[in-house]
Formats: sequence, structure tokens, C-alpha cells
Amino acid sequence: MKINPNYYPVLFFGTLALGIVLGATLNFPFQGNLSASENHRNKLNKLIDFIDNEYVDKVNTDSIVDLAASNILDKLDPHSVYVPKSEQTQLAETMKGDFVGIGVNFYMLNDTIAIVNPVVGGPSEKAGIKSGDRILYANKEKLFGRNLTSEDLYSRLKGEKGTDVTLTIYRKSENKKLQIQLKRGVVAIESIAASVMINPTLGYIKINRFAETTHDEFKKGLLELKKLGAKSLVIDVRDNGGGYMEIAAKIADELLKDKQLIVFTKNKKGKIDKTYATEDGEFETGKVYILINENSASASEILAGAIQDNDRGTVIGRRSFGKGLVQREMNFQDGSAVRLTIARYYTPTGRSIQKPYEKGIDDYNSDFDKRMTSGELYKKDFIKVDSKLKYKTPKGNIVYGGGGIVPDVFVPLEVEHGEEGVIYLMQSGAVGYFVFEELDKNRKQFQGLKIAQMISKIENGEIYYENFKKYLSKNGLVLKLDKDKKWVKRYLTAEFVRQLFGEKYYYSLIVKEDAMIKKAQSLK
Repeated sequence: MKINPNYYPVLFFGTLALGIVLGATLNFPFQGNLSASENHRNKLNKLIDFIDNEYVDKVNTDSIVDLAASNILDKLDPHSVYVPKSEQTQLAETMKGDFVGIGVNFYMLNDTIAIVNPVVGGPSEKAGIKSGDRILYANKEKLFGRNLTSEDLYSRLKGEKGTDVTLTIYRKSENKKLQIQLKRGVVAIESIAASVMINPTLGYIKINRFAETTHDEFKKGLLELKKLGAKSLVIDVRDNGGGYMEIAAKIADELLKDKQLIVFTKNKKGKIDKTYATEDGEFETGKVYILINENSASASEILAGAIQDNDRGTVIGRRSFGKGLVQREMNFQDGSAVRLTIARYYTPTGRSIQKPYEKGIDDYNSDFDKRMTSGELYKKDFIKVDSKLKYKTPKGNIVYGGGGIVPDVFVPLEVEHGEEGVIYLMQSGAVGYFVFEELDKNRKQFQGLKIAQMISKIENGEIYYENFKKYLSKNGLVLKLDKDKKWVKRYLTAEFVRQLFGEKYYYSLIVKEDAMIKKAQSLK
């Protein structure tokens, strides 16, 4: 199953749901290392030694080092960061594109691990674990009723490839306990959430992040869409916080002609490195639409900028995040790492899209609130651009630097569906919780249903819509849904389909109601 940023309560085992934190910290070339000798001769280490040896009370100096490193990097820029060992391991797995574990999607239900579904082809599915199962014990260690953190659960369920783990399962549908032994294995963390056809000639690819495997996943999906008749392509990088710069460039290469500039970087010494497209692109002529929003960052902006500056396609949506700094990841021997800004990147016309950060990180992080207050999320005319940072594309179109990619075609934050809170609600994990609990009441009634039957069951009936309103009320959420009843039902249906049939079927339904995709379809 793909990772979906809107599906946050369902924990994808072996990954860390970092959301836009990924985008705020990642836009880096592949890794380098810091040798131990480079860290011996500095005041910080001497100070730590003094504290270790002389300070009157016992102190955890590891935590002091972590705090000191973070504070030092905070003084540089918002994207130079220290990553503790506990976070670095899981983030590295996410960006690598796989992990070693048992392979389940789950969330904590009443302090018990409830399986949303096993990962297709993963160890748990092969061993017979089913949706709705509860994991009670791992190798006789109790996992329920202990208020364990995600990190605690990961450490108990993950392990070396090929190692055995015996799980005690409670299967609610059969009201019995089972012991299931399985071998931990490599489980893919796919970064392409969906590649589906919107209509007979328009394909759609949703990219969640730019990891090591993303280009291969993208190319596979693109070739499949071409076989299905795709002549035009929508690439969705909304809420995509970024990742590897090289991977974004490779995807841009699939869309651009030979020798077109994709991106260039400049370091403190003035050295410029340019990346050009090759002659091997798989989709160099069909129409391209890039969907962005205020959470599209770093590598997402590299892709959007390359398409916009080369007049290759149309960027649709709202102004992107505005991250134009490149980090290099350097690992310490204890497993922690530092991501240090080493260069700025520029789009093909020469613009930097890094938004200002001179006023400090708090001001920098409040940018979304400023956009909301200023009205720019609702009207393009309210987007502030710096007239001094004006650039021209080869065809004479005007683009601006200084703070994100301004779309060619603006689509406001959706407010046509009643209260604005309804939009966020239906795209949040609350829907996932509700649907899981509805399925969990009686999974047998859904067995054997085909997708069309499932859609009819939800959208033509009232029971799940009414149950959802009761669920919200019980949890203290008071929203008026009836004005947008049909739209709400579509999102509920899509979530049922996702949990029963898989991620791509979710997107097949949602794209039909998506304002940006409707806009892409209307463009000639």
C-alpha cells in the first residue's frame, strides 16, 4: 500500500510520517560521511568532557549534544537540521524506499494494534494475517494495554531480514486467538500513490515524495498509462515535501527534450553545476499539467520549475512552499546525522524560489498563516511577487523568483463545499478511523463485493453517511455536512474502497471530484 499524507492515523509500519517536515529538510544529493577525527578538536566536545567528569550531578550528555547541535544549526537557516539517531533510521528507510519488517498498515485502537491491511506481497500477507486482526503479542511480549510509543512498537516488530517472529493474533471475525510465525522481510514503501486514467486520453500520477525508487516507480506508471492511451499527463505533487534533487531531475528528464536545462546549483564558492535533459525521455510531446499547493516543496518545486521555465506544460494550483536550498546529509558514527545547506538551486530561467528567512524560524514557519490571512489562498491577485525578480521563459512568459512557484493557472483553496472545515475533515485521517471501525463491526457483509457494488452500497444508501455524522458528533466535531452530502459520500466511498481494494482505487474515485483536476481537463 502506498503512503498517503492525508491518511495520518493509520501508521505505516517501518516509516515515520513526517509530512511537510520531509519537505522542510530534504532536498539533497546522496549521502556523505563525517569521520570521527573531524569532530575531536572543538570546544563543544571539551565542554561535554568537563560536564561528564566534573559536573556535580549526573547528566545525560547525549541529550545535551543533540540540543546543542540543533541550536547551532537553527542559527544558520530553516533547513540545516540535526537528526537524532531515533529519527534518522526511519527517515533513511523512507527515502530508501523499503524497510525490513512484517509489513502491515495499522493504527492503535483502544491501545491495541489493529491491522488496517497487510502490505500486498509482504511477510504478514504471506503468513495469513488479515485486515481487522489485532496483534496481542510478539514473541510472548505483550503489546496491548501498555501505551507503547510508535518507536517501541517498531523496535519489537522490526528486525533483521529472515529472522523469525511469532505473533499472537486475535481475529475478531472468528472470535479466536491464533499464533502465526513469519519471517521478517523487505517491504517496499512506494512513493507513487497512484497512476490511473482520468479519462480515455488523460493520465494521472500522484507522487508523495522523491525517494530513491521514485523515478523507477514513475516510469513504470507512465509506461502503463501510455499503453492505456494517455496522450496528456497530470502529475500531482500537492503536499509533497520533496526529497532527492536528482530524482526530481530524472522525472523532469522524462518530460523534457534533449539538452533542455532542468536545474542548476551554486555553492558559496560560486561553483555552478547544471543538470540537462537527455534524449531518453518517455513523454516529451504530450500535454503536461503539474498540480502544486502551499505544501509542495523542494524537489516538487524543481520539477514544477523545470516544466514552467521550459514552457513544457501548465502549472496549476496555488503558490508552492518556497524552498530553494540544497542540503547534504552527513552521518555521525552514532547513527545521527546533520543535513547542512551547501548550495542554492535555481530554475532554468535563473530564479531562486527560496522564500526569505532572515526574520527567524518562527516567522518562517508561520508563512501558511500569513497566506491564509492575506487571502492569497483564495485569490491569485493577492499573491505578492517581487517585481525585481522577474524572469522570462523562452516563449516570453513572465515568472517570478523569491518565494515559491506561482502557478500559471490559479485554483483557490476549495470553499465551494460548505464550511471550509469540511474540506480538511474529508481529507484527514478521521475518515480512515471511521471507515475502519465500520468495517470492523461486521467484515463478512463486505466479503465478495466488487468495487461497483461497494460504491453503490455507500453512495446510494444513507446508513454510512448518518453513522459518520454521529461519529463526528460523538467526537466533538460539529460541522454542517448536508449541503455537501453527495461530495461527503464520495470521500467516504473512496475510503471504504481504499481499505478494501487498495490505494489506486481511492484516487480513481477522488480525482473525479478534484477542483484542480477538473481545471486541467477544461484547459485546451
